[in-house]
Amino acid sequence: MKDQKITREFLLKQYINLSGINLRHCDLTGMDLSFANLSEANLQKVKLSRANLRNAKLQKADLSRAKLQNAELQHADLRNANLRNADLQEANLLSADLSRADLRNANLRNANLSWANLLGADLSRADLPGAKLFDANLMSANLFDANLSEAVLSWTLLARADLRNANLWNADLQEAKLQEAKLFKADLSGANLSDANLMNTDLSGVNLFDADLRSAYLYQADLTKADLKGATLHRAKFDFSTTLPDGSKWTEDTDMTRFTR
Repeated sequence: MKDQKITREFLLKQYINLSGINLRHCDLTGMDLSFANLSEANLQKVKLSRANLRNAKLQKADLSRAKLQNAELQHADLRNANLRNADLQEANLLSADLSRADLRNANLRNANLSWANLLGADLSRADLPGAKLFDANLMSANLFDANLSEAVLSWTLLARADLRNANLWNADLQEAKLQEAKLFKADLSGANLSDANLMNTDLSGVNLFDADLRSAYLYQADLTKADLKGATLHRAKFDFSTTLPDGSKWTEDTDMTRFTR
């Protein structure tokens, strides 16, 4: 039997413990770090584009300003990690655990966050255009001033994002796909929802104060007790199944200004 060639990659796959290691500014482009334990590691400004970090343990790691474009992070444990200003463009974060992670100002353009756990994560001012968030858990997440234009937050009834109690104040959700998403008691005040798909979405109790809903699709949506004061509803699309803030159903004779004035 031939001797097993011992390489850095082989050792990492054997769950080598690199917790707390300082790799600041290192170039690890394309490296295989799958299953590695990098919890609490210093990975500031590290280059990890196209790296394989599947199932890696990165809880409480400092990845601020890290370069993670096209990185593979499926099932990675990023709980409480610092990803502030990190570049995660087109990264694959499928089913990753990002609960309470700091993603402020992070670049997540076209990233795949489907089935990811973002409970309580801070995504304020994060860049998420075109991101996939099927069935992502965004409960109580902070998405203040985040750019979610054209983001896909829902796909089917079985793959819909959970945004209950999330802060989406002033977020850009233009043309976002939010059909059937869970938005109960979310704060969407000042948000741009023009041309957004909100069909069959539970918007009950949602704060839509001063929101832009021009040309938004609200067929079958539930707006019970939603705050629409100051909202722009020009060309918004309703149907006879749309429930209005007072519990009544929309009709062709409904004057929506009684809710927006």
